[in-house]
Amino acid sequence: MIFESANMDFTGVVVFLFSLMLGPPIILFIIGLAMFQKYRKAAKILFILGGVYLLIGLGICGSLLAS
Repeated sequence: MIFESANMDFTGVVVFLFSLMLGPPIILFIIGLAMFQKYRKAAKILFILGGVYLLIGLGICGSLLAS
């Protein structure tokens, strides 16, 4: 079978999980910074969404990477 191979490399999976857990919060933070001067309320909402996504992403993806 495929999973019986001794030399399997999971680097791509680890990179994908790290980008999935850190990519969107960074993008939301950058968009929030760009909007902060003109639309303060929308920027604060983006900061909160980025923080919540980061918290959940670190919890779920972090537990997948730790196991």
